[in-house]
Amino acid sequence: MRALLASMLLLISSACFAQGFGTAERSVPGAATTPEFLPVTEAYQLAVEIVDESRVRLYWQIAPGYYLYQHRFEFTLEDANGAIALRSEMPEGLRHNDEYFGEVEIYYNSADITLVLQRTPAAGATLSATSQGCADAGLCYPPHKEFFALDFATGEATPIPPPAVKPAPRALPEDAAKADGSLLYMLLLAFLGGAILNLMPCVFPILSLKVLSVARSTDHDRHLHSWVYAAGVIASFVAVAGLLIVLQQAGNAIGWGFQLQSPGFVIALAYLFIAMGLSLSGVVALGGNLMNTGSGLANRGGLTGSFFTGVLAVVVASPCTAPFMGTALGFAAGQPPQVALLVFAALGAGMAAPLLLFGYSGGARALMPKPGPWMETLKQLLAFPLYATAIWLFWVAGRQTGVNTMTAALSGALMLALGLWLWNERPARRVLTVACLLIAVVLGSQHQLDAQGSGAARLAEGQVAWSDAEVTALRNAGKTVFVDVTADWCITCIANETAVLNTAEMTRAFADQGVVYMVADWTNQDAAIAALLQRHGRNGIPLYLVYPPDLSLPPLILPQVLTKNTVLEALQSVSGKKRDVAVRF
Repeated sequence: MRALLASMLLLISSACFAQGFGTAERSVPGAATTPEFLPVTEAYQLAVEIVDESRVRLYWQIAPGYYLYQHRFEFTLEDANGAIALRSEMPEGLRHNDEYFGEVEIYYNSADITLVLQRTPAAGATLSATSQGCADAGLCYPPHKEFFALDFATGEATPIPPPAVKPAPRALPEDAAKADGSLLYMLLLAFLGGAILNLMPCVFPILSLKVLSVARSTDHDRHLHSWVYAAGVIASFVAVAGLLIVLQQAGNAIGWGFQLQSPGFVIALAYLFIAMGLSLSGVVALGGNLMNTGSGLANRGGLTGSFFTGVLAVVVASPCTAPFMGTALGFAAGQPPQVALLVFAALGAGMAAPLLLFGYSGGARALMPKPGPWMETLKQLLAFPLYATAIWLFWVAGRQTGVNTMTAALSGALMLALGLWLWNERPARRVLTVACLLIAVVLGSQHQLDAQGSGAARLAEGQVAWSDAEVTALRNAGKTVFVDVTADWCITCIANETAVLNTAEMTRAFADQGVVYMVADWTNQDAAIAALLQRHGRNGIPLYLVYPPDLSLPPLILPQVLTKNTVLEALQSVSGKKRDVAVRF
């Protein structure tokens, strides 16, 4: 069924490419409960012991599911004569590939460190110990500093409050330049990713109709509507970013596309696509206030229509992750709120750029054919990708909760179509329309988990369900592990699996090289998968990891848009047959 739906989407996309169309972007059932994270002082409990006048022992008791970075420890010791030089004796940690720090060592359960003093201290001294760690469920704490008063005469170590905070020193020019360069690079990636989103089957019909409408306007109107559309797109992305930041800081393990893990949102989005498709097909003529909030936005003249067309474009783009977006969103996830909002604004600017280009460039408009009857034909043709997308979304809702939900949602779609068809100026038909729409809402909200369970991850032959523990066990057994982080609502994931990963050639390659194919299905909310994404610098899917058997080596991270050669080269690289191949992105 999944392959059939993917084929339908890709086939319709290809047909529409004849007019200038683009390409496109699957879990253990049941939404995971929101993890409750410990305060930093409970997650990492530090005890300090004076061993003798030349050694101080620091022992961290680490809560289960939390870890500390070895390289983030910092220590200072001062007495009446000034700072005392220290040498740290640290135990060997667990090798870990971190999305921000690269190849590092971390400590689970405990960290036992001895500080060797390079001179004899005075009787009293002040110790500061800085540490930083993360929770496996997805939260990383900022660096945490604790202070202790050490009395070498009595051998007592007493926790004390931190001293008054001094103003932070100004960044060195070279440090500031490096940070600015990294941010500019991420903003560029976000801009490019946003521009590519316009080629997705869900977005392309809306953009195409808006381009046609502004192409026939005066220069003043064309410029004004282009900028208002851009404002709608950028404002929507910033609003999504703000919601993500608030939810993540509240402890929710979520990322880009999190709203599609809600069956209610998926069904509502399917209804929206059906309404848009009926409007494009000419079956219904939506007008008045309904057009300001519904599917008629793409055809509405006026500034309000242009703004909400931009909002609509962002809503329907939510199942998609374009190339370059993954890196930019992963970067934004680890930055202060103001930087994250800037990255999302750049994403919106990229998505709005094509319409601005058509609004200002006579050369771009000259590439369009002259107005004629073909425009109505194109308008009707563009409805079919929307119908196909709605079918796919109903299937996603069925996979999330069960066939009963899908049946109820399809029945609601029938009532929606009937209600829109009945709509006109006659009061009696308006009453019938409202009744039909209310029935559609009631049917669409029936998304309780079926008694027999939802569509759990239906794994193909040779595939296994992902878990961190199983990855480690397989690598200990000398196996190479390929992890596919996917979801039923991810168009790019489906395209990659249909065209590359689930082909006979790739299946043979996995079998021949003894590679275990693991599927981390994020169709429904799963805090463990969200933590996996965060550990590898991603805020959305797809994510493809190739783990070598050697536990000391980090996994290779593949691009979000796959080719067969890319996967084969990665498998050869970790097997040792071709160590000079660079596939990390």
